[in-house]
Amino acid sequence: MTSLGINNKNVVQLAPNSLSNSGSPRPHRLFRTICCFLLVFELFSQKAANAQGLSREYAVKAVLLFNLAQFVDWPPGSFNAPNDPIVIGILGRDPFREILDNVVRGETVNGRKIIVKRFTSVRAAQKAHILFVCQSEEDNVDRIVSQLKELPILTVSDINNFARRGGMVRFFTNEENKIKLRINLDSVKQPGLGISSKLLRVSEVERSKT
Repeated sequence: MTSLGINNKNVVQLAPNSLSNSGSPRPHRLFRTICCFLLVFELFSQKAANAQGLSREYAVKAVLLFNLAQFVDWPPGSFNAPNDPIVIGILGRDPFREILDNVVRGETVNGRKIIVKRFTSVRAAQKAHILFVCQSEEDNVDRIVSQLKELPILTVSDINNFARRGGMVRFFTNEENKIKLRINLDSVKQPGLGISSKLLRVSEVERSKT
């Protein structure tokens, strides 16, 4: 499997002619334009296993995580050197397994490589630029958000009420079984991160609970 295709029923399916020599996903071919990126938001999040034994839901979320890097601006000082990679971190019990590694393999954003790292503590996760907080960390969300809120780390999760609890981006499935984004702009702006207006136009804006 290498990239995701869309049929006329908006169901995620594998594009039969999109394999690279290594067999790894090349999502930039599908997402070279903003229009193609927006199509992801119309994909059905299905539980059927894909060719690698992973749910299609998390295959789509892996592509979304990668593409978020193209719509985020980090403040000065977020990288030590011009060629430092963008680190996508996973905190907790990883639901992506190898699929996220395959999605980012060989990809770059603004000249920076994309790499994936797994973390078992919030302190270690401070090395990430984008951090996916797994479902296993639901009881720790408030503590995680509190410890990271001043740092230029885009926090992302599919945990219920993640954005309302101070997280930055939440993947959620609406009543039509489509994956959407909910973004807490207050949380994003606090450490100086920027998000493209093009992404905001297709996302729901959330406020932190008071």
